[in-house]
Amino acid sequence: MQLNNKNIILGVCGSIAAYKSATLVRLLVKAGANVKIVLTHDAAHFITPLTLATLSKNPVEINYFDEETGVWANHVELGLWADLMIIAPASANTISKFANGFCDNLLTATYLSAKCPVYIAPAMDLDMWKHTSTVENIQKLKSYGNIVITPGIGELASGLFGEGRMEEPEEIVKFIDNHLRAAQPLYNLNAVVTAGPTYEAIDPVRFIGNHSSGKMGFEIAKTLKKLGANVTLITGPTAEKSNSINRIDVVSAQQMLKACLAHAQADIFIMSAAVADYTPADPAKEKIKKNDAELVLHLKKTTDILATLGKNKPKNQILVGFALETYNEENFALEKLEKKNLDLIVLNSTQDPEAGFKKDTNKITIFNKLKEKTVYEAKSKSDVAVDICNQICKLIPSK
Repeated sequence: MQLNNKNIILGVCGSIAAYKSATLVRLLVKAGANVKIVLTHDAAHFITPLTLATLSKNPVEINYFDEETGVWANHVELGLWADLMIIAPASANTISKFANGFCDNLLTATYLSAKCPVYIAPAMDLDMWKHTSTVENIQKLKSYGNIVITPGIGELASGLFGEGRMEEPEEIVKFIDNHLRAAQPLYNLNAVVTAGPTYEAIDPVRFIGNHSSGKMGFEIAKTLKKLGANVTLITGPTAEKSNSINRIDVVSAQQMLKACLAHAQADIFIMSAAVADYTPADPAKEKIKKNDAELVLHLKKTTDILATLGKNKPKNQILVGFALETYNEENFALEKLEKKNLDLIVLNSTQDPEAGFKKDTNKITIFNKLKEKTVYEAKSKSDVAVDICNQICKLIPSK
């Protein structure tokens, strides 16, 4: 979710809908956000600061200055701290103040100090919502770049039925998450990442494999999701976890090929898995007994998944390959880039102590289709994933 690790100020105004702010705080915290709350004086009549402080795990601010503690609530620092600000419920009174630059309480002062996106969820009676002054104030707020979450239709505190009911907390969170995603460079693009090794069966209990842990591919998948992509992770056997990412588990190269072909039309395809080049030609159906001094295995080539994808590559797809080499690294990587019709190739070397299988760090060089080289220093695999995804973002047409 895009709200994870976001610093959020929740402004609560005087409205019967303030009771919903408790649920909204809980949902924001559950989404991984850090929430600080600023109440207007009237809002404190509808919901207690203690309730909101308990749910947010932060003190609730109401006044500029706390006479008991001598602490000043610095509205400038609050505004600069926030990644985004939500006003829910937003009363007609506070909407008017925001629209016209009034600054007579901590919430309005914080709003005027904020440099972040501001989401406003109005809550008021039908006639107030439809009044010309409110309509004009809402248009002003939109012209300032604020995002207004249109109120719903339903039973109102006055007993009337109509528009003006603050949107439900679940819908507010969904709206903001979708809005933040839409601003991401990879919003709504379909991305596929392969990760981990493949295991090629010798018999029911033995296999040919490699030392890939899958860490690099998993970090790339996480980063793509943060950038707004719809991510499918196709992974060989691994202990890595992939919360909230669509995951397809496979074992053999043939299974990985089948899964990749089923998703071959993706907008972005990153082949970071260490797929076996050879597989036993005739795996035994029963466990092979240790009878002879030697065991000869007949191997056959597996289908080159990356070459297959490159041969049938859709026109606008971004296809990324990996090259792990032991010598003559750059030449082999460039040859692979061209032969397999790739847009980018990520090179790392087994000779580098900070790169390779099962490590938490990696050191890469990326070549693009023009054979331009970008060399990166050793970093954590999560940071390397950011570097790779930034290169991908450069290839996305401007929105």
